[in-house]
Amino acid sequence: MSFEWPQVAVEQVCELIVDCVNKTAPVVEGPTPYRMIRTTNIRNGRVSLDGCRYVDESTYQKWTRRACLMFGDVVLTREAPIGEVGFVTAPTNLFLGQRVMQYRANGSILSPRFLLYAFLSPSLQHQFGSHEGSGSVVSHIRVSDCFKFKIPFPPLPVQTGIAEALGALDDRIALLRETNTTLEAIAQALFKSWFVDFDPVRAKQQGREPEGMDANTAALFPDSFEESELGSVPKGWRVGKVEHLLELAYGKALKASDRVAGPIPVYGSGGVTGCHNEALVDEPSIVIGRKGTVGSLYWEDRPFFPIDTVFYVKTKVPLTYCFYQLQRLGLDGMNTDGAVPGLNRNNVYRLPIVLPPHEVLAGFDGIVSALRHKIFGNSEQIRTLTTLRDTLLPRLISGQLRLPNAEAVT
Repeated sequence: MSFEWPQVAVEQVCELIVDCVNKTAPVVEGPTPYRMIRTTNIRNGRVSLDGCRYVDESTYQKWTRRACLMFGDVVLTREAPIGEVGFVTAPTNLFLGQRVMQYRANGSILSPRFLLYAFLSPSLQHQFGSHEGSGSVVSHIRVSDCFKFKIPFPPLPVQTGIAEALGALDDRIALLRETNTTLEAIAQALFKSWFVDFDPVRAKQQGREPEGMDANTAALFPDSFEESELGSVPKGWRVGKVEHLLELAYGKALKASDRVAGPIPVYGSGGVTGCHNEALVDEPSIVIGRKGTVGSLYWEDRPFFPIDTVFYVKTKVPLTYCFYQLQRLGLDGMNTDGAVPGLNRNNVYRLPIVLPPHEVLAGFDGIVSALRHKIFGNSEQIRTLTTLRDTLLPRLISGQLRLPNAEAVT
């Protein structure tokens, strides 16, 4: 007896399948209510509005004569990259950009969110890859094939239960990510207030108590400014260079073929590129893209292995101050090594910065370290929940694991 669900072609259970218009919509500069969803907006089961292109109302009406995007629609990229899937939760007035397919489940027989998870499953991802068209320089899925994909088809109540179970995990992951975004914004705002706008100093200069801090913290700041090569800076603070703040140490070559499976994240300039069983750096640090994605910045709390396309930070100054200072230096615009994008560390070292007294840095670190500790804890939860979701998803979707068993696992 098979434990897997029967399968149907997606065209049999969707009330609408639409391919994008094979033309480029004329876009406008300023924000409008009408936004185009492109392949870059579709990642990991979600549709992001970041970086959307805008059009005017007449263009929107023309491009949505066949269908506009609605809540619950599933979108699929069929070219560059192939097989990215997203679920539409955004407001209306969205429409398809090029190389994107739109699927609307027939709600009487198919759960929209079950369709999403079916498309995210390894089985469907394999189908997307196996349907790549030939005869073109750019790999793509033919539009005609986009109607034929086979998805598992359990009874609707089972679909709903599976979608709710996996959706609950995704919702928790999304909430943790949103919380981390908020915590990160708080840390950045505090850095800007203390070390860019000098709000506590300005308040004391005007005879006011600095906002948002106790008397002991306020006492760390002077009540006047003095001129420097960087303009007015708090009295007693000195102007130095990045080289006075930190060292940019080179990562070490580690080919993918030489890595041994383990818990240690391996960092390239684009972020984590794999794992290894040994760390090159055993303490929290900052990773900076040197080749490839120049000037990218990553905070890492765990032991990690930076490869030779990145620098990592060594410092005796609180790492929190270094991180938010580096964010403001425009390192991503400092490609100075010719044809191959590269960051020259000597050019970074020469950048002028304000160097506050140790007591002020310690006060900042005391506040922001608590925020970063919370961010790290949330990130660990995200990793755990993501692993759980990725383990359950293919087994639930296929029918190898039925809901009572899945609920026992969670």
